[in-house]
Amino acid sequence: MSIKSDHRHLYLQVIDHLKQDIEEGTYKEKEKLPSEFDLAKKLGVSRATLREALRILEEENVIIRRHGVGTFVHVKPVFSSGIEQLNSVTNMIKQAGMKPGTIFLSSTTLEPTDDDIRRFSCSIDEEIVVIERVRTANGKPVVYCIDKIPASILKGNFSYSEESIFHILERESNRTITHAVAQIEPIGYHEKVSPILECEPEAALLVLKQMHFDDKDEPILYSVNYFKADVFSFHVLRKRI
Repeated sequence: MSIKSDHRHLYLQVIDHLKQDIEEGTYKEKEKLPSEFDLAKKLGVSRATLREALRILEEENVIIRRHGVGTFVHVKPVFSSGIEQLNSVTNMIKQAGMKPGTIFLSSTTLEPTDDDIRRFSCSIDEEIVVIERVRTANGKPVVYCIDKIPASILKGNFSYSEESIFHILERESNRTITHAVAQIEPIGYHEKVSPILECEPEAALLVLKQMHFDDKDEPILYSVNYFKADVFSFHVLRKRI
């Protein structure tokens, strides 16, 4: 059916039409779309118009294009959170109605790097605990986590595999995280992390780097979390000033 039924640019009509088809289940998640030739013919537009629409849909993560394979409907994120909200991974998973879990990989105590000294305002003699874990949702790996905490803050003997680092800091060290400075960036395939999270070769990752502070404005936790981009999305509320 041709979509030439209003006066907007054709590529905008194509975008709306394909979104509606996906919403109504004409094209399901992970399903391959028809070829550009067939889809352009079906919609009654040129291939140039279709390509522009597909380009925008890919930027919006509605579809994913695999070179030499085809165009597929992207999986909707299971977890969504405002980046302005400081929320633990554990709570994000629980809020999605799923069971959080942890695969503990390692815990080591190291001399601080130059970056650690700068971040924590610590001396070269202070040690840093580095914790490496994989967070799971209903048993499936969804986040790879690296957490750094000054050793002077962590004094108890406890399992890092059982719960949120936020809760551990509150219970064992009486330190409550109140705010964080965050940086988020998308990356492609990661040689180490992508296989751990069981990602497809073309799947992207969202890297969230955060410096966490307690109620005295002291830095107590630096984390680097790799989120599977096909199951997590982050948004931010922006207000006009």
